[in-house]
Amino acid sequence: MENTITVAPLVDVQSSADHRKINIDKVGVKGVRHPVKIRDRSGEDQASVAEFNMYVYLPHNFKGTHMSRFLEILESQEKYISVKSFKDMLPAMSKHLESDAGVIEMTFPYFVEKSAPISGVKSLMDYQIDFIGHIKNGISDITLKVTVPVTSLCPCSKKISDYGAHNQRSHITITATTSDTDEILWIEDLIDVAEKSASCELYGLLKRPDEKYVTERAYDNPKFVEDIVRDVAHALNQDSRISRYTVEAENFESIHNHSAYALVTSEMNPEL
Repeated sequence: MENTITVAPLVDVQSSADHRKINIDKVGVKGVRHPVKIRDRSGEDQASVAEFNMYVYLPHNFKGTHMSRFLEILESQEKYISVKSFKDMLPAMSKHLESDAGVIEMTFPYFVEKSAPISGVKSLMDYQIDFIGHIKNGISDITLKVTVPVTSLCPCSKKISDYGAHNQRSHITITATTSDTDEILWIEDLIDVAEKSASCELYGLLKRPDEKYVTERAYDNPKFVEDIVRDVAHALNQDSRISRYTVEAENFESIHNHSAYALVTSEMNPEL
């Protein structure tokens, strides 16, 4: 005679009531790694590994959220998460977690093959990319964020020095939300805007003629952080695909133990 094992229902503690009457703005999981596949501007797919943060809004009357359900959302997707499946995860998360609002953040390295300016030798440059998705009451939007390393050269140093001018590595960060349009805002489009607004762009590999070129290019094209963010903002103002943006520039100063920093947002920009 076979023994029958009876399993009693397990208590769902998370769904129990809470009486402190305090809403939680964001609750969820952080630092979840998952493979992604991103289509580049040339039409090729680039495989990478992204780190995900996933949160929902929790009303005051619930004790907790169901953390395992966030992972179920990720695992229910294809092996590689794409831009489309990232967008689809927002309503799926809202429904599965029974929440009216939520956020998904996806951060990953992205590589662009670049040719050195004189020798033409090819090498890869890496950039940090973030997709940030928000959903509230069934309405979602996607924000694209790129962090682009560049060179900046100080106009003041050039003006007052008899020999040379100090320059430094800089980061330009563009956070852009797309308009309601069928036109795609490519990652490379924002990288191009950032690099054209710097004193000079960076390359993974340079030969001596290339090094001479980039040194002289930066010297002939000095930029303060204020110049950089204004030049980027001016370019973004002309792009109908972008509804709002934030531009940041940080110069990791070579003659100071601090950074120079500037920020522009479209909300404060009368040109937009």
